[in-house]
Amino acid sequence: MFGKPHKTNQYRRKSRNLIATNKIKPEQWNISDAKVKEALKAKGHDVKQIKKIHRLKHQVCISYWDAKGNVCSSFFSYRIFARWQEEAEKLISTCQSLKEWAKLNYVMKYEFAYYHYPSEMEDALQAILENHLYVLKATVQQVVLQKF
Repeated sequence: MFGKPHKTNQYRRKSRNLIATNKIKPEQWNISDAKVKEALKAKGHDVKQIKKIHRLKHQVCISYWDAKGNVCSSFFSYRIFARWQEEAEKLISTCQSLKEWAKLNYVMKYEFAYYHYPSEMEDALQAILENHLYVLKATVQQVVLQKF
C-alpha cells in the first residue's frame, strides 16, 4: 500500500567543481571559431570548419564539418580550452589566505579526480597551486615575524 521512501545517494557530491561553485562561468565566454577549431584539433578531431557553437552551463555543444565533408556534432567539456587554464590560474593567484587556498585546493582535487584534464594542464595547475601555497606560507611567516 505504501511505497518505499525515496532513497538519496549519500555519496553524491554537490557543488564541488569550479562551475557549480560559480568560480568559473564558461557559458559567458565568447569562444571564437578559431579557438574551438584549435581545441578540437588538439583533441585529435579533423575539423575543416565550425558550423555551430552552443554554450551550456557545464559543457559546450559543437557542430563542425570534418575534412571528409561530414557534419559532426558532440558535447565537449570547457576544460579542453586554454581559457579554462587561464581562468583557473587567476583563481589560484587571487587566493589571499591559507583558508581560501585550502578551499580552492579541495575543489581542484575533486576536479582532477572526476574530470578529464589534459596532462600538461593538470600538471601546470598543480604546480601553480603548490607555488601559491609556498607564497602564502611565506607571507604568513613574514607577518608573524614583523609582529615581534
